[in-house]
Amino acid sequence: MSEAIASKAERLAAYNANIAAAEKDPSLSPETGKPLSKVNTMRFGAGFLAFGILWMSGLGIVSAVLLPMHYKTIQGADPDALVGIVNAFTAVASLVANLMFGNFSDRSRSRFGRRTPWIVFGAILGGVTLFLTGTTHNAVLLTIFYCACMFGLNCMIAPLVAILSDRVPSGIRGTMSAFYGAGSTIGAPIGTMIGAYFIENLTTGFAVAGVLMFLGGIVAVIIIPKEQSADFLPKDEGSAKDILASFRPPKFSGAHDFYKAFAGRFCMLMSYQMINVYQLYIIQNYIGQSVKQSAVTVSVVSMIMMVMSLVGSFISGPVSDIIGRRKVPVIVASVLFAVGIAMPWLIPSTLGMYLFAGIAGLGYAVYSAVDQALLVDVLPSKEEAGKDLGILNMATTLGQMCGPVVMSAIVVSLGYNFAFPTAIALAIIGCFFIMIIKKVK
Repeated sequence: MSEAIASKAERLAAYNANIAAAEKDPSLSPETGKPLSKVNTMRFGAGFLAFGILWMSGLGIVSAVLLPMHYKTIQGADPDALVGIVNAFTAVASLVANLMFGNFSDRSRSRFGRRTPWIVFGAILGGVTLFLTGTTHNAVLLTIFYCACMFGLNCMIAPLVAILSDRVPSGIRGTMSAFYGAGSTIGAPIGTMIGAYFIENLTTGFAVAGVLMFLGGIVAVIIIPKEQSADFLPKDEGSAKDILASFRPPKFSGAHDFYKAFAGRFCMLMSYQMINVYQLYIIQNYIGQSVKQSAVTVSVVSMIMMVMSLVGSFISGPVSDIIGRRKVPVIVASVLFAVGIAMPWLIPSTLGMYLFAGIAGLGYAVYSAVDQALLVDVLPSKEEAGKDLGILNMATTLGQMCGPVVMSAIVVSLGYNFAFPTAIALAIIGCFFIMIIKKVK
């Protein structure tokens, strides 16, 4: 046996020993078998935070403000209907991309690590195509660019979230999840505020959005401690049939909690996004404000959500680690979802939107801070963490994309007074699925 082969064998043995040690001791990293230093803990937290802020800001600029306005410039298309059509296609793209890139990163054996190359590639693809989405007035081409952006985004998200399982001690996953959750919940209102600023200068706004999306992956890779080489891991010599088989989700018989978590996340994200992504149309069409008035309201709503995001995210994650519970904060968050969504329905005014921002924004912050840690805790296999987290995160992207589709269909056919109760019901159903999870407290 050559020295190089022996070295790889020794590294593989150490790799397996580190994982085994981390499963027994929640303070140890699965990557090194040792506790994280304070510096590296801060770097992981900062990396997750920056990633969430940047990509969500970029997407928020487009999805919440610029894209709904851009739809109005496309001749021969009903903006309300176009929201649903485009989001239907991007939902499918997100579903495929999350599973695909999570699995590909599991199988990667790069000297730069399993996750890092995919994150960088996703940053480039997502940033470029998000900008291109705003450069065309052809509905078909717009849909293609936006779908490509979802491929790039999920090419970043699936591998980066898998880092929670690969490299972060289980004892601080709630806190690290909180940094990622805080980033995404802070990023959404920041993006909406930036979008409101560019509401009459769409092309520049799309360019800014693309740059932020690109920086999300690049900055995260720079800040997070360098990933170890994966060139020592056994290469998969399977056939094309075996590779296709590897995309299969876990068997339901042995992963009940996994699918309960998926259903709960999907329902809650769908309910929230029905209102959040549609808020510009709610303000303009349901409440009755002009374009300039709605820009002011959107900005204030975003400010409120950003403040609530800071409060909810940075408290709930560490508290979850301290009390050793994931379900309780997520259940509380889903109840806040339902209450917040009811506000603009019961009070169709600027005040109703502000109450939505405060109550549902707090719920979303608490939810985002803790739920990612809950998902890691219900994984049936550590070896397939990227693929399985990709499946679970499909619930996020699918919920985010299906929410506007359902909202669009209900608004077009039945009106806003039927849409709000539907969103509330989905939040309650999501709460139920989380409550019946058994593996996690």
